[in-house]
Amino acid sequence: MKKSTDALLRIATATPESLPQLLALYEHLAADNIQMDLDLATKRLAAFHAIAGSAVFVGYSAGKLVCSCALAIIPNLTRGGKPYGLIENVVTHRDYRGLGFGKQVLSHAIEHAWHHDCYKVMLLTGSQKPETHAFYRRAGFEASKTGYQIRRISPRAD
Repeated sequence: MKKSTDALLRIATATPESLPQLLALYEHLAADNIQMDLDLATKRLAAFHAIAGSAVFVGYSAGKLVCSCALAIIPNLTRGGKPYGLIENVVTHRDYRGLGFGKQVLSHAIEHAWHHDCYKVMLLTGSQKPETHAFYRRAGFEASKTGYQIRRISPRAD
């Protein structure tokens, strides 16, 4: 695939109909991803979208779902009650990386968060790859906080 920064991408909110392609895309996120069945995925998507302002965004190129990210809008009792956004599960199909699609879907999620009055948008990455960190910096993120986590499932292998 030709590398270009102006390739066309149509961004939409994930629907139950997009779930089969989205679940297949997640194989490009982590090789050890635990696949869920479509019925459970449909329930999880509905629960996710029931959180005001939250959405799973999907990007289509020539009708194929090629990238995605999830944005959770989290209510807040500080910052004058302004919520904040948390981005997770940022993934682009391997064959479509380097075309600017990941940055476009991230930008869409950020604009959505601003529209919902978030005072900040944050994300975490477990990747140690310099190119992953560079990607997030190019998308406007900065490494400005220290993150901690407790896990029940092992982190993905990079």
